[in-house]
Amino acid sequence: MDIQLHDIDGGTPFDFGKTSADYAKYRDIYPPRFYEALTARGLCVHGQHVLDLGTGTGVLPRFLYHTGAEFVGTDISSEQISEAKRLAAEQQMQITFLASPAEALPFPEGSFDVITACQCFWYFDHAAIAPKLASLLKPGGRLAVLQMNWLPYEDALAQASENLVLQFNPGWTGAGNRRAPVWIPEDYDAYFDREDAEQFDLQVPFTRESWHGRMRACRGVGASLTGEKLAEWEQAHTALLMQKAPAEFTILHEAAIAVLRKKQ
Repeated sequence: MDIQLHDIDGGTPFDFGKTSADYAKYRDIYPPRFYEALTARGLCVHGQHVLDLGTGTGVLPRFLYHTGAEFVGTDISSEQISEAKRLAAEQQMQITFLASPAEALPFPEGSFDVITACQCFWYFDHAAIAPKLASLLKPGGRLAVLQMNWLPYEDALAQASENLVLQFNPGWTGAGNRRAPVWIPEDYDAYFDREDAEQFDLQVPFTRESWHGRMRACRGVGASLTGEKLAEWEQAHTALLMQKAPAEFTILHEAAIAVLRKKQ
């Protein structure tokens, strides 16, 4: 399903369904410290009913399944949800997954203790979704927004890979990330209190293959390039990694979390 937003990539359509195979294989990269930002705050733990927005291939619910929380994962892409269901079944996990836009979720009011949105928050219609999420939460329920971005101005290999993407897709706005807190629009202030926030660095391990797959899965490459351009990018990025990257390495990322509590 193509998504087209005027403030992202200059309005160029993208479809993460095209990258579902790469997501399933290469996007499960968040280190344990990333998830501890949730569990240390008493989020996504035993006894809680958790909704994960923009779940993709279900990475967050699958990694935190052992906590005993009951998860529902939703995503606008039916291909992503198909991969999430497949991976959960292979791991013998009972997780509900549903293909649905976040703005049109079908759950009753007060269904969830926690709602998470990981690496997807900037795609939502916030004026529409802020009251929707508040209604889906139980009294005192919390919304946790998470992100993890590589830092191209501090990591030379990340910058080299990013520059190559821009050669093939100059309008890609996913480049140039710097350290920054999670952005929470004012739309949420009528429905939530801002409870907590944190930023921290992570060194994320990769091989040449897994970093290549991670980059191919990004919005500026696999989700938007045509078949011919994608093949050209693949050849160029493989050559870049053979020249600049050892067999195994880490890429510097910054992670951030913001926690909002539903107003009483």
